[in-house]
Amino acid sequence: MSVARASYGQGASEGKAGEPGLCVGLDLGTQGVRCLAVAGDGVVVAAAERALAAPPEMPPGRSEQDAEGWWAASCGALKALVAQVGHTPLAAVCVDSTSGTFVAVDHALRPLRAAIMYDDVRAVEEAAEVGAAAEDLTRRLGYGFSATFALPKILWLARHEPQIWQRTARVLHAADFIAARLTGEARHSDWSNALKTGYDLLERRWPAFLKALGLDIEKLPEVVAPGTVVGEVSFFAAEQTGLPAGTLVVAGCTDGTASFLASGAASPGQWNSTLGTTLAIRGVSRQLIRDPQGRIYCHLHPDGFWLPGGASNTGAGALAARFGEEILIGRSAEAAGGAPYQAVVYPLVGRGERLPLACPTAEGFAIDEPAHELGRLGAWMQGQALVERWCFELCAELGCRVGDWIAVTGAASRNDAWLQLRADVLGRQLRR
Repeated sequence: MSVARASYGQGASEGKAGEPGLCVGLDLGTQGVRCLAVAGDGVVVAAAERALAAPPEMPPGRSEQDAEGWWAASCGALKALVAQVGHTPLAAVCVDSTSGTFVAVDHALRPLRAAIMYDDVRAVEEAAEVGAAAEDLTRRLGYGFSATFALPKILWLARHEPQIWQRTARVLHAADFIAARLTGEARHSDWSNALKTGYDLLERRWPAFLKALGLDIEKLPEVVAPGTVVGEVSFFAAEQTGLPAGTLVVAGCTDGTASFLASGAASPGQWNSTLGTTLAIRGVSRQLIRDPQGRIYCHLHPDGFWLPGGASNTGAGALAARFGEEILIGRSAEAAGGAPYQAVVYPLVGRGERLPLACPTAEGFAIDEPAHELGRLGAWMQGQALVERWCFELCAELGCRVGDWIAVTGAASRNDAWLQLRADVLGRQLRR
């Protein structure tokens, strides 16, 4: 199958009519912060990034990061971006982040503990309890609460660290935290990030069962649609970031949703696959897709469609951890040239998987790996492509329509050899 290439900026959405200046997007990822300044016609004018410190070593199944490190990296990236655009007016700034990550803050927006990350699976027991309490919600929305969702982990925090919970003024998703630091107010989230915290997308409210679990709804943010203006850059944040005070701050979304909206997939049956540190897929559907196992769940599109999708803990991060960035980038073309490989590889580093199977104790494996390192790299690249295919086959089984082409994004999609291998395994044209 073939790979179609788009020019830098092609397919980006238009800016709002009459809206002056550039729009700034900030992506708070697992390993770093990336910023873009984009004109109304979709042309990328400037870009900057800053790396995050390596997370601390933790017991299996646990994953945390320092939220102050998020803010420091965001300030550094934004300052570098603003220096590039000079005196060009900035219209607005928006933040996306990993789905299911949250941090508890006090009234001064200070983190009370490390943020609990999207791939943390400590809350297995709490996930079962949430699932029982949320039976009506999950039946109507068609997904289940896994241990990676934010809500079970918030319940874990309330149960296991009550002294922190009592001092918590607000629970913020990662994107909410950066937006709150920009505006000085911890008030808002968007319905994309709020899904894994139990927000009812059909009734547009926090459900009553949260109180039955002993959680204070007052500690949760007000939920708005992605793209809603939630405030302005404060004078304090302006000093730290270089953004002009008064610049509009608009509600963002999860990184998977942001990647999807920017990918060019827009109509029912069109899909995006993002291969970065982890793999995330999302498509457009006219109907709400229900998966009782919670592997696939639907976000709500700002225009009313449903966005079925999910994320795997496999991805380029697993291959980089196994082989190193230099080998993955420098020798992938040779490795891909040896495909197909007889080896069976599930390229998972760490414990726990979300898609194509929901299993908090899952671990990666490799059967009949080639004897030489280059062959092993190729087998792992092929294994990742097969996981991606499995994800799309699952979506089709659940009733999703998957078209003949898939829009691809993410750092790994810039790897031509790997992209061609993925296209061959998927049997579809991949467009970037």
